[in-house]
Amino acid sequence: MMTAILYYCVVYPLSLLPLWILYRLSDLVFLLFMSIIPYRKKVVQGNIEKSFPDLSPKDQVVLVRGFYRHFSDLLIESIKNLSISKEELLRRMDVINPEVLQELEKKGKSVLFVSGHFNNWEWFITSQALLVPFESYGIGMPLSNGFWDKKLTERRQRFGLNVVHAKNYKAIFQQDRPVSVLVLSDQAPADGRKSYWMEFLHQSTPILFGVEQMANEFDLTVVYFTMNKIKRGQYSIEFQVLTDDPKSLPYGVLTEKHVQLLEESIIEQPCNWLWSHKRWKREVPADLDALKASQKSKFEEKYR
Repeated sequence: MMTAILYYCVVYPLSLLPLWILYRLSDLVFLLFMSIIPYRKKVVQGNIEKSFPDLSPKDQVVLVRGFYRHFSDLLIESIKNLSISKEELLRRMDVINPEVLQELEKKGKSVLFVSGHFNNWEWFITSQALLVPFESYGIGMPLSNGFWDKKLTERRQRFGLNVVHAKNYKAIFQQDRPVSVLVLSDQAPADGRKSYWMEFLHQSTPILFGVEQMANEFDLTVVYFTMNKIKRGQYSIEFQVLTDDPKSLPYGVLTEKHVQLLEESIIEQPCNWLWSHKRWKREVPADLDALKASQKSKFEEKYR
């Protein structure tokens, strides 16, 4: 009940305000994060220290500050996302190379879009069906709060996106028409022993293997996209085809490629990744070499 009151009486009405007014609120939120409410500050500082070990303590403080500035804007833009119009949403995102999408449409093959929690992924999720020339799907896990899960899903779907539970994703590809599916693959996996382990931001990191598995199982074209922040409320989007023949790639190459591209994006705009996420909470398996060999063998037996 209180959640519904908060949504209808505070959050949604706020979303109706122009962004230039909401950014004044973002300035206040930023000050709160930096002084009174240091949201996950130890997590943020720890992640940045380990990911950029060569940065001086002074530069690390600058990066932390830059993250909270971006994160404050991201929260406000996410609120605006609840009611933003189709026209304003598209006006605030510039696709640098639309010809990539045009070529994908000509080929008529299902596409898997992959990226991470970098810049404003929520705006991309909401606009996916407007940007991409195929029926659009997003794969995710429901939120623990049923009301917020229902409302956010409803808002994300209002321009044509279909949100599908991760357990039911196979049904997406069992259709007789091409589809586009979005996956954000940089969250911490639930099980480190079912993950692909590689170096990411100077740390041994478990990576969700779903992108490579889905691409091979359903013969998907895989496209990495990155969003760059031009200024407040203005982003550019660039697409890069990683493969249209996943079975021609050796085991692990596809996963390594999209993770390396995300790392490059983060290094280019380091403040704009979700540093507050507990990304490295899984322990490295003691038998990592044997685990990797077993995973490779099982993958090749199934898909090669």
